[in-house]
Amino acid sequence: MKGIRHHHRAIAALGVVVVCSLSAVGGATATADRSVAEKNIVETAADAGQFNTLIALAKRAGLARALSSPGAMTLFAPSDKAFAKVPKATLRRLQRNRAQLRAVLLYHVVKGDVKAAQVVKLRRAKTLNGASIRIGVKGNRVYLNRTVRVVKMDIDASNGTIHVVDGVLIPPAS
Repeated sequence: MKGIRHHHRAIAALGVVVVCSLSAVGGATATADRSVAEKNIVETAADAGQFNTLIALAKRAGLARALSSPGAMTLFAPSDKAFAKVPKATLRRLQRNRAQLRAVLLYHVVKGDVKAAQVVKLRRAKTLNGASIRIGVKGNRVYLNRTVRVVKMDIDASNGTIHVVDGVLIPPAS
């Protein structure tokens, strides 16, 4: 029973985050030409203005088109602030090694449209990188791999959902 209450508290807390996150990217109201739900993950992230590094790296890795394509996916999207925490030498090394960059970026993508209510029930999620990320709820917060916190959830896009994270996930060494 305690576990069930814990999940309900986390879902309730995420409800507040969801409302905040939707207003942060314009909610479901119409923008200049299309509503947020009609824009794909890349377009939605670009409009938010806080994912410039992620979008640039996705383009460099040749993943922007895949993240724009139809087919449901969930992106745990590091913000520009999250990328600022990565040592510059590490970021330069990733930019020079397309295979490593793709591996890191695909480690942030899960197949299917996984909403907040589902995320808090999961212990692990297999990424498009092939490795799994660990998911945990502590208090009213959701963490990936114990250290990266999900700060905004359920930003809708035409081809899935974006959850904003405060760190860059590094896949386990193969």
